[in-house]
Amino acid sequence: MWVSSSIIKSSGLNQTKAFRYIWSRTFLFPPLPLYNPRLQSTSANKTHFASRHYASNTGVCSSKPFGEHSLNHIEVSDTCVETIRNVLIKHNWIHRFESEFSIDLDEYKVIRILDDLFAETSDASLALYFFRWSEFWIGAEPSTRSICRMVHILVSGNMNFRAVDMLLHLVKRSDGEERSLSLVMNDLFETRGDRKVLETVFSMLVDCCVKEREVDLAIKLAYKMDQIGIFPSRWVCISLLNEILRIHGFELAREFVEHMISRGRHLNAAVISLFISKHCSDGSFDKAWELLMGMKQQFGIKPDIVAFTIFIDRLSKAGFLKEATSVLFNLRLFGISQDSVSVSCVIDGFCKAGKPEEAVKLIHYFRPRPNIFVYSSFLGKICTEGDMLKASTVFQEMFELGLLPDCVCYTTMIGGYCKLGKIDEAFQYFGAMLKSGNSPSLTTYTLLIGACSKFGNVGDAEALFRNMKVEGLVPDVVTYNNLMNGYGKTHQLNKVFEVMDGMRCAGVSPDVATYNILIHSMVVRGYVDEANGIVNELMRRGFVPSVLAFTDVIGGFSKKGDFQEAFLLWHYMADLRVQPDVVTCSALLHGYCRAQRMSDAMVLFNKLIDAGLKPDVVLYNTLIHGYCSVGDVEKACELIGIMVQRGMVPNESTYVALVVGFEGKSVVNSEKHASMLLEEIFVANSSK
Repeated sequence: MWVSSSIIKSSGLNQTKAFRYIWSRTFLFPPLPLYNPRLQSTSANKTHFASRHYASNTGVCSSKPFGEHSLNHIEVSDTCVETIRNVLIKHNWIHRFESEFSIDLDEYKVIRILDDLFAETSDASLALYFFRWSEFWIGAEPSTRSICRMVHILVSGNMNFRAVDMLLHLVKRSDGEERSLSLVMNDLFETRGDRKVLETVFSMLVDCCVKEREVDLAIKLAYKMDQIGIFPSRWVCISLLNEILRIHGFELAREFVEHMISRGRHLNAAVISLFISKHCSDGSFDKAWELLMGMKQQFGIKPDIVAFTIFIDRLSKAGFLKEATSVLFNLRLFGISQDSVSVSCVIDGFCKAGKPEEAVKLIHYFRPRPNIFVYSSFLGKICTEGDMLKASTVFQEMFELGLLPDCVCYTTMIGGYCKLGKIDEAFQYFGAMLKSGNSPSLTTYTLLIGACSKFGNVGDAEALFRNMKVEGLVPDVVTYNNLMNGYGKTHQLNKVFEVMDGMRCAGVSPDVATYNILIHSMVVRGYVDEANGIVNELMRRGFVPSVLAFTDVIGGFSKKGDFQEAFLLWHYMADLRVQPDVVTCSALLHGYCRAQRMSDAMVLFNKLIDAGLKPDVVLYNTLIHGYCSVGDVEKACELIGIMVQRGMVPNESTYVALVVGFEGKSVVNSEKHASMLLEEIFVANSSK
């Protein structure tokens, strides 16, 4: 219930005053906004019905409108209000000199008044205004039957978009129950007027089910419609068929097509294109090509540019760029001219495959009209390479050509700067995006949250996360992980757990990255045993932790000298067939070296080499530092020689290790000795 009578009375407003506000320009009472925030007048010649947010004695309450795109308020001129008043007088709902509205409204009277208003004015907006007001008057959500009649009036008055909002509301309210939607269908049928309007309304209802991903219900509704001699429109059938192919596959889709044909919905290129697209999605490009080539002979339908473009686009996305290019060049053999969309599909494929030179060749050959899609492809490639100066030049060029960058273009630029850690520049493009009227997507917010978290700006990440939810975007697991990572880096372990709780409440399942971040955050704070407990719990539940998770916990145990637990985890990795990488080995070796257990470290190192591990500079430097710290510079030099023989060049860390070793032996001018020794070892072993 949105507004109850008790709320109206408690705020000093009675029902008489409420209706008098609608049809009288001369208020007999003080301004109604003083009594109830739901009603407000902002000018001398317009009346507003305020949004569905109202103040009560207990705070601010709200109710969702009919569908996602309903206006938050209804605005009508005083002339329209006067028109409504005259119609009500004409049909004896009120008397001419009566200043009060004393009718006890119910759903049947509302429907009759709606019919009177539309019959007299042919203006669906007036009927809609009264319908919304009646909801306020009655103090409860409208009945399904009154909504259905309002839908018929809206369609009759060419306000289909409002009708769709109301039907979407009914579909959502049914919560996927067939019985509820069957009752809606019955009410729509019983409140019908014109048959053509009924056909349109039923088609809209099926389409709303498709939009809400209630595909099985949509199919059942379509067949129920058929029982009364009505079938969904051609384009609704195509929309439903696309979902049937996606969810149920070819068999049910073919049955539906046969039923379509039997009801006068003849095959066309759009229908067959859906089957071509499905074959491509399944990787059956040969079947897709066979169907494309057989359209004329089997069905008497000439393939159009849309059908070919779908095939070309799918080939390009699957990496078959040679084949896609071949089909593109041979389109003229089928009497079809290439358009900018078909050319852009292949250009995009080459850009994503890292072959911009091939994309440029196509542009020079076909000279397609500049479009956002082509520029998005090039921006993506340039930003991936990290050349943001060139990317910004290309971005500016779009404006010079009269093209307006869309959300994808702005997000690509933001992602490029985030990747380089240039957060200020990323936010500049974010601001420009908002000013341009483009709404940020989930990807936009996720990129910015990830960059802010990575570089320590967790406050900005929090603000972005909150704003994203206010905008109605639903965070996914990547978004949550990025925010968790920010809290982990700033050692806010309690916040990390809060985010995980938020994920569970939102129905988002943690993935491998989520547990990696959680375990790493705990190890960094010193909660190694607790992190190990999470690893063990994951294994107990049949979930195989990643190498990163094992590495963090092994490193934590090694750091505090608990090699028994570290090796136990090492063996778990072998049992689970998780291959340790260089970083894992380095964590364990580093622990031995810190504990000055160099013999154990060397035994482990040799075992790793025998197992096929290829050590890197970091791993060698770990051992070199260990030997130098215990004064065994000779062994350290031996390892440096082996490292050089295997093609690795000593670095600053190697040099520092030798300096520490010489200082431990009280060698005078240890820096010079370390530098000379490194040079000798490198020269002696580089030729081997």
